[in-house]
Amino acid sequence: MTSTDDGEAPRLGTLRPRLPSPVQELVDRRFERRGVRLLLKRDDLIHPELIGNKWRKLAPNLAAADGRAVVTFGGAYSNHLRATAAAGRLLGIPTVGVVRGEELADRPLNPSLARCTADGMRLHFVDRTAYRRKSDPRALAAILRAADAEEAYVVPEGGSNAAAVRGCQALGTELRDRADVVAVACGTGGTLAGLAAGLAPGQRALGIPVLKGGFLTAEVSTLQQQAFGGSRGTWDLDDRFHFGGYARVPEELDAFATDFEHRHGLPVERLYVAKLLYGLVTLAAEDAFPPGTTVAAVITGRPFP
Repeated sequence: MTSTDDGEAPRLGTLRPRLPSPVQELVDRRFERRGVRLLLKRDDLIHPELIGNKWRKLAPNLAAADGRAVVTFGGAYSNHLRATAAAGRLLGIPTVGVVRGEELADRPLNPSLARCTADGMRLHFVDRTAYRRKSDPRALAAILRAADAEEAYVVPEGGSNAAAVRGCQALGTELRDRADVVAVACGTGGTLAGLAAGLAPGQRALGIPVLKGGFLTAEVSTLQQQAFGGSRGTWDLDDRFHFGGYARVPEELDAFATDFEHRHGLPVERLYVAKLLYGLVTLAAEDAFPPGTTVAAVITGRPFP
């Protein structure tokens, strides 16, 4: 694979991503009895380590980094940090992870952060106040100085920037005319912004936020402005299914995911995918999708071992 319009560099091509990712139909009586057809867009099968939207968002940013060290941001359970660390190991690129929560520096690493360090990522812990201010240029410069990463290529939290949004546009293009509604779980909004831009007229992108706060409408609009110069596609958000916030997996959600796994033999990632599927089952029960609707659920991740 050589450099292409989707921003993939030759070195990334050596990782052999499975693109376009497969689409499979899932027969589930909770949808079927309401005349709704359910498809799964299996972005979790793109690459064994750079999974789903992580590939789509990281690929153009890694191409732009052009071999430079990469610094990025996330919480203690960030899938984005794990994917960036794995990409660094696979491509021989130094990575630095700025982790929210200075108090974590003196504690044993959880499995997610331990995997990051095993993949060669250098972790730098910052206090939560400084972390919240990282979008301010002066605050960011101070963080990079403290992390000894002033020369590194900066990828924002969740990987969502204009390059990532343009990378995720291909997701929508791959689903053109395949579904009436395409639903995706949202953290920072970059995947939804790109997905909506790639869909055909008449298709709708639906975002299921996994964080509480109701801030994503503005974020998605800003990302589309940065990537395309204005709004693209038809999209909306349903904020009801965050279950208390990021990394919150109460018993009800875990039980739902376990039941879904037993019904369909599909491992369900809990932080994003479980909330997406729970939301879609709820919407189907509410008759939010008219009979004859085809809904595609984007499976952006799978459970980490």
